[in-house]
Amino acid sequence: MLIGVVGKPSAGKSTFFKAATLAEVEIANYPFTTIKPNHGAGYVKVDCADREFNVKCNPRFGYCIQGKRFVPVDLLDVAGLVPGAHEGKGMGNQFLDDLNQADALIHIVDISGSINEKGEPVEPLSYDPARDIEFLEHELDMWYLRSIEKGWEKFARAVKQEKPELNKAIAKQLSFLRVTESLMEEMLEELSLDADITKWDKSVLMKLATELRKATKPMLIACNKIDIPGAYENYKRLKEKFPRLMLIPCSAESELALKEAAKHGLIDYIPGENNFTIKNEGRLNERQKKALDFIRINVLEKYKATGVQEVLDKAVFELLKYRAIFPGGVNKLQDQHGNILPDCFLLPHNSTALDFAYKLHTDIGNHFVKAIDVKTKKPVGKEYLLKHRDVIEIATSK
Repeated sequence: MLIGVVGKPSAGKSTFFKAATLAEVEIANYPFTTIKPNHGAGYVKVDCADREFNVKCNPRFGYCIQGKRFVPVDLLDVAGLVPGAHEGKGMGNQFLDDLNQADALIHIVDISGSINEKGEPVEPLSYDPARDIEFLEHELDMWYLRSIEKGWEKFARAVKQEKPELNKAIAKQLSFLRVTESLMEEMLEELSLDADITKWDKSVLMKLATELRKATKPMLIACNKIDIPGAYENYKRLKEKFPRLMLIPCSAESELALKEAAKHGLIDYIPGENNFTIKNEGRLNERQKKALDFIRINVLEKYKATGVQEVLDKAVFELLKYRAIFPGGVNKLQDQHGNILPDCFLLPHNSTALDFAYKLHTDIGNHFVKAIDVKTKKPVGKEYLLKHRDVIEIATSK
């Protein structure tokens, strides 16, 4: 799974990415700070299964704080996008090529309206951030359309002559856009498309491009800089204007400041929580105290969190509908090295116990006998649909 962090130059993409990963990335208030994509691990938060067994886990990957398990996910911070990207403007071609790898998108929008369409600083609230949402969707739709149109006429003539199963033929043609046979079957029915694809004109292909983009690149809007006066009013207005989209208020700068302070031992802070504890006030200078007070009053108390963790969690568990699954045993929760519940895997929606076995190892899948729900100690079959936070033991014939 790979999640792309996208948006206009200077909207706060790189700040969000660093806040999510604590990676060393360049952050500056000018367009195209990010020339090459930054790749790193963010973390989604899950209630750890260890407390249900009255044990303390030892994660191999990620970490656990006070019963909150943080599981790594791949993030990609791509070059800033400007209008006309699908025509190669700005870093458009690179942006769209990088973006094609992503399973879902987090669109960072400056909800305070303090940068214009080119990513240049302007007076706060003087620019309408709704335009950013519209232009990104337009750029992606146009990119999908251009991609579909390449070689389409020749392909359509061949399909008319050879008469293959339409959904399978188109899925193969558009596989580079992650179009599957089942998805294409849905599109043919949903859009009531003519069986003779030589009759599909540009308007039909445009509709198809839009629907395929929505299905293959689900998107969440991170309404960044929510702490700037007037930004919340913009957020409420956009919530009404785009009811089909998931919009989350956030302050990437606040999250980054809290994580850096925690990293240096100044505060105790669990990402996604609505508070922090100062460990030693004597180590803080006046500027740091003021900054922490500002975050506490203007972000945490108002919005119950900085929003960064919620953005990541919703992208993985709501947009992509992934499930967190712990491998374990009814009689033994630790691995051969004595680590308790060392792993937590993220699996797609509708994954089965057999899918999980193959996730652990090909041999485990090949020699699958049964699975056991460790919480209930009951056996389940290979077709058992995994639930979020299941703890599963796999029994094999070897």
